[in-house]
Amino acid sequence: MIEDRTELRKVLEHDALANNRDTIKCRLFGDEIWKWIVCYRKMDYFSSATRISLIDKIEKVYVKYLFHKLSVLLGYSIPVGKVGPGLSIAHVGAIVINGNTTVGKNLRIHEGVTIGATNGSKNAPQLGDNVFIGTGAKIIGDLKIASDVAIGANAVVVKDIDESGTTWGGGGGPARKLSNHNSHSNLCAKLFADDYQNVKS
Repeated sequence: MIEDRTELRKVLEHDALANNRDTIKCRLFGDEIWKWIVCYRKMDYFSSATRISLIDKIEKVYVKYLFHKLSVLLGYSIPVGKVGPGLSIAHVGAIVINGNTTVGKNLRIHEGVTIGATNGSKNAPQLGDNVFIGTGAKIIGDLKIASDVAIGANAVVVKDIDESGTTWGGGGGPARKLSNHNSHSNLCAKLFADDYQNVKS
């Protein structure tokens, strides 16, 4: 939950680092994925802030419209306020995350990923920090993913991954442990260098 403008800026700076950007400003043309991330964070702010100004209320109407438009264009169905700072989306393409899922900081996610519940249950996956999810992976059910885990392309995760710092894969079938390598090589190195001062607003 983002409750004030100061926190909003800090979260966007963290997102910018995760996307290897040196500014939180959007380019005029293109830049749709980053524009979506900015709208995503602002939607969280507008939903969580206890007091917002008249200008904020006017901006909220525009951001809500743009967020919906970009979500449809890019194919993203990601619940607001459920993903920690450091969100990085690699490509345009369908991504679906259940509304009861929570995700820690520094998620790197590719297209074709589904994170959801099953058999009518409201219980959905809970992900730790520094998780990488490759193209086409499916994470389904009442389960937990430890921090620093990498999940390979087309893997199907249906049970807990409780070993942090590991890599899992096995396209098409139940995911199995592939190695004791963590996810960090798949994430922006700046995230682990505490180098936040290079991001401009």
